[in-house]
Amino acid sequence: MALTATIFKAELQISDMDRNYYGEHQLTLARHPSETDERMMVRLLAFALNADDHLSFTTGMGVDDQPDLWQKSLTDEIELWIDVGLPEEKRVRKACNRAQKVFLYLYGARAAEPWWQKNEGKLKRFNNLSVIQIPDATCSEMSSLVQRNMQLQCTVQDGEIYLSAGEQTFTVTLQIRKLAE
Repeated sequence: MALTATIFKAELQISDMDRNYYGEHQLTLARHPSETDERMMVRLLAFALNADDHLSFTTGMGVDDQPDLWQKSLTDEIELWIDVGLPEEKRVRKACNRAQKVFLYLYGARAAEPWWQKNEGKLKRFNNLSVIQIPDATCSEMSSLVQRNMQLQCTVQDGEIYLSAGEQTFTVTLQIRKLAE
């Protein structure tokens, strides 16, 4: 018998003063049986940092022609492609050719460091690509917030990111590997 996805609900309030974006989102996240809490929370953070009324989660893991999140125009063009994890260089190249902007959110320092060293030279040529690494300590803090029904607040101001749930608040640290030009 096949395992099914676990459904999580998140009420996410975003105050992004750097982008002048303020919104509240009622999100449903389907966590694939092989997905960890860390990965799911990195997807949620990626949503918060790129929030837009047209940004949405896709069918997710294991689908070659879809990212973890994307934003499409009214004419079905891919404006933003967001992948979480350590994709193959071929997948990144395909994403950069299909979308106006591409974000990769890396996590898991033990595997992310060698991945970056192997792919850095190949990825430099993509002007529409940003690569951001989430440190292990930040991933651990975020995964401590996981509940089936979550109420989260994300505040971004002057490059500082704060994530909170109830009484628990912490600073989200990002390591910028590459920014789109």
